[in-house]
Amino acid sequence: MANQQLKQAEIGKVSASMMYGTARFNTSLTASGFGSAAEMTAQRQKFIDYFVKDYRLMLEEHVDDYIANFDAYMKLARQVD
Repeated sequence: MANQQLKQAEIGKVSASMMYGTARFNTSLTASGFGSAAEMTAQRQKFIDYFVKDYRLMLEEHVDDYIANFDAYMKLARQVD
């Protein structure tokens, strides 16, 4: 979907849209596990820390992969353009 959006929108807007949607989805998913707003409030920082930690690990993994395979990946990206 993001690749399709790039045909009509700026890369920064597509990236922001994806991050916003993911944040909304993860919050909705997490909220469904609570019985009340008070319960969710009590666990607020815990689930935020969980998602931030996991996102950081995923981002670091992909950044390292792109560094290790930069020439090959960029060659493929240029072929698609």
